[in-house]
Amino acid sequence: MKVLVTVVPQAGHVYPLVPLTKALVEQGDDVVVATGPDAIPLASDSGARVTAVGKGFDAWWEALSARTRGVPGDGLAPERVIPYFLPRLFAEAGTVDMVDDLLALAKAFEPDLIMHDGFTFAAPLVAALLGVRAAHHTIGSPVDVTTLETCADVLSPLWRSMGREVPPFAGIYSGVTIDVFPPSLGFAFPAIATDVRPMRPTKLPLRARDAQLPPTLADLPERPIVYGTLGTMSNTDTSVFRAILDGLADESVNVVLTIGSNNDPSALAPVPPNARVEQFVPQASLLPHCVAVIHHAGSGTMLGALAHRLPQLAVPQGADNFVNARLLESAGAGRVIPSGDVTAERLRADVRTILDDARYRANASRIGDEIARMPPPAQVAANLRS
Repeated sequence: MKVLVTVVPQAGHVYPLVPLTKALVEQGDDVVVATGPDAIPLASDSGARVTAVGKGFDAWWEALSARTRGVPGDGLAPERVIPYFLPRLFAEAGTVDMVDDLLALAKAFEPDLIMHDGFTFAAPLVAALLGVRAAHHTIGSPVDVTTLETCADVLSPLWRSMGREVPPFAGIYSGVTIDVFPPSLGFAFPAIATDVRPMRPTKLPLRARDAQLPPTLADLPERPIVYGTLGTMSNTDTSVFRAILDGLADESVNVVLTIGSNNDPSALAPVPPNARVEQFVPQASLLPHCVAVIHHAGSGTMLGALAHRLPQLAVPQGADNFVNARLLESAGAGRVIPSGDVTAERLRADVRTILDDARYRANASRIGDEIARMPPPAQVAANLRS
């Protein structure tokens, strides 16, 4: 089978598609990944050929900024972030940037299947133009249908210019839907999504004794580890990092804080003796050793921590973080601190709660069991041939 994988050029979109892409490659399928030029290194771990389409995410942002004559989304309430950006930035600017290159690539490659994340709206259009099956690979909780209807309205002129009427929800649910959210967190998909296939969102967790800590953390004292991160995109509010360090400074835990390549660890000095600040640590090697995670409620970090059955404290920063945080809290697997309410004292109290109240770990373990029962990428890859 020939598979064209296309995805928004950001780490939070590329990485979730790597396991299934890799499974397709390992089963002998001919796979090409198409994304923005700045994200090509992110997709290289899949083992597929990777090629650039469009100018990349910065070009999308510049196009929207030029239209708004200012910072797009400035002053938005958190619940308005996705309804604002999805139609304007991803559906309109992103599709205009990607569609011509993606269509040319697809015509030359002649795929049997086009797989895409739910924010790459050029993919359903190209699939419709070529009569190719499409598979929508979710990366988190589904976007509400009202926002998707707005995306369809925005894209209607482009579809018509290519001789097609835009389908419901801009075609996102026109083919297979691969659902990576465990049942306890999932939303109900719209009725038009008639072929939904669950898939385990992450590798099964290793036991701590089987996972090697990175060398920079190998000499940590024998204490429980609390991991803190704000991901790779929403990590500019360094006051949250400061609150984590100060709030847990006197607790009997090791604090491992990753702040991203765009931040300088020295800017967070002084660092308490029980803490380590790194730009990046592979979560797969760290999570088996943790007892709790503090994070921004990005889908990848949240699901990875749940796969390891870890209670969590969410400090949502943007995008889908607010939806994920509500789902996590509703499932009883974590607590939420609104970003404007973060203090060292509040953070310390909430971390103590998720560690001391056994219900949080029990609920995280229940969801971790659900994740373990979901079909692995290899099984989903094989089933995509039908």
